[in-house]
Amino acid sequence: MALIQFLTVIATTAIASLIGFLLFCSPKPRERTENEKYYRDAASKDKKLLPSIFDEPTLKLSCIVPAFDETKRLPTMLKETVEYLEEQKKKDATYTYEMIIVDDGSRDNTVQVAMDFAMKQPDVDIRILALDKNRGKGGAVTQVSLWGEEANDCYIKTCVKCQGMLAARGELCLMVDADGATQFSDLGKLVEDIKRIEKDGQGVVVGSRSHLVTTEAVVKRSFIRNFLMRGFHTLVYVLGIRGIEDTQCGFKLFTRKSAQVIFPNMHVERWIFDIECLMIAQLEKMPISEVQVTWHEIDGSKVNLMIDSMKMAIDLLLIRLNYILGFWSVQKSH
Repeated sequence: MALIQFLTVIATTAIASLIGFLLFCSPKPRERTENEKYYRDAASKDKKLLPSIFDEPTLKLSCIVPAFDETKRLPTMLKETVEYLEEQKKKDATYTYEMIIVDDGSRDNTVQVAMDFAMKQPDVDIRILALDKNRGKGGAVTQVSLWGEEANDCYIKTCVKCQGMLAARGELCLMVDADGATQFSDLGKLVEDIKRIEKDGQGVVVGSRSHLVTTEAVVKRSFIRNFLMRGFHTLVYVLGIRGIEDTQCGFKLFTRKSAQVIFPNMHVERWIFDIECLMIAQLEKMPISEVQVTWHEIDGSKVNLMIDSMKMAIDLLLIRLNYILGFWSVQKSH
């Protein structure tokens, strides 16, 4: 009997320690600063209070561009993006869009580069958000918001932080990387597919590079890079993201209703945030599809292959455990 009690105490202590460690290590989005409640207007150079994803849409499309130290790559990407979207406006006078560039605490002149571009495009609706500190791609895309009681600052009853995706005004919301690696004109394919799968106003379409796995560009990568890539994809599959071959492509399109559910519930802010985003969509049984996009590698990647791969694997495990154990859940009331 004494042995059984001893083993019970050991097991209970081990479980409690594991749960405590899990809670301690789990990603915790930082609180926003006062400055991050506003965006910069290139024309007037004034700071203006951000709108909310929970408002009624006033545009067809919102493009959210997270940028960290992107003075070299951002101008080319913005030029390609605006050229494509302006062509759509010429074809359809009702086509309206905005670009939300979120500077993720850059150490260079990314904000000024974005402002300079915006000033040269006075007819294009470009909003520039500057985070006071780097918080990762996911934090820049969403300006992650958990549900709470501070919404009056942002015109929402329950949403604490309202930048990036949460400040979008479009019926459709696109997340697109600042490096310009994905051919922006492939947006047309994503839009067509989201119309096809949309159900009850919800839908997510993921740009995919999976068809490039056997191409020369991937085959010629180092053994360790391809090994880590395949290992990560296996881990993603084991931990529950199935039916999506490329979870990490920075070209994803959301209906407004899907964005209203997914992004206020995000916890992680760095590279692995794509996984939580899709995990929430799957938990909520949203229609999800994957569309092949044209993609080419662009010099200037900030990913540290070994270190970031390990961090992503750990965060992936923490995300799944938090949802399984009920520490995290999807809240939809607002």
